[in-house]
Amino acid sequence: MFTGIIEGLGKLKKTVVEGDNIHFTFECSFTNELKVDQSLAHNGVCLTIVDIKNNEYTVTAIKETLEKTNLGKLNVNDKVNLERAMAANGRFDGHVVQGHVDQTAICKSIIEEKGSWMFTFEYESNEHITVEKGSITVNGVSLTVVNSKSNQFSVCIIPYTFEHTVFQAIKVGDLINLEFDIIGKYVARLMGR
Repeated sequence: MFTGIIEGLGKLKKTVVEGDNIHFTFECSFTNELKVDQSLAHNGVCLTIVDIKNNEYTVTAIKETLEKTNLGKLNVNDKVNLERAMAANGRFDGHVVQGHVDQTAICKSIIEEKGSWMFTFEYESNEHITVEKGSITVNGVSLTVVNSKSNQFSVCIIPYTFEHTVFQAIKVGDLINLEFDIIGKYVARLMGR
């Protein structure tokens, strides 16, 4: 389980395609603290570390993951948001994040405000919903929804988050990962949505 509080950025060093899978090799500031078999969220996608060499580590994404996320669109030198699984004795600073991306969305607009940025995203309408002041995970970042609509929502990004996540690199038209609030997903299922 994750909380959506980003620990750092990973930089993609290389990709290797094997069948329907892609092996991604990244470097990050805390590679020396990682271990093989550990779960690590990449732009909100929980992946297992399968190899570590020096300051680089490798994870594998299967076809299902590549179809539902933006990981297959990454290029060498692109950066991703990283979060290790929550420690059982840690603070719960974000919200419940599973690391299981539901779908992708397109960035429709970025408005620079006085001291923050408003990003608007549009997603294919399905059983997933957002609610005003509810939680959403965008590329692994725990955020509060504003301007909720049936297939669109906005989030406001403070300077710290902008500077320390991949939000600084997102452009209009970019594909991002979404994980909807798990409690909302269960309620929607129970209500027969």
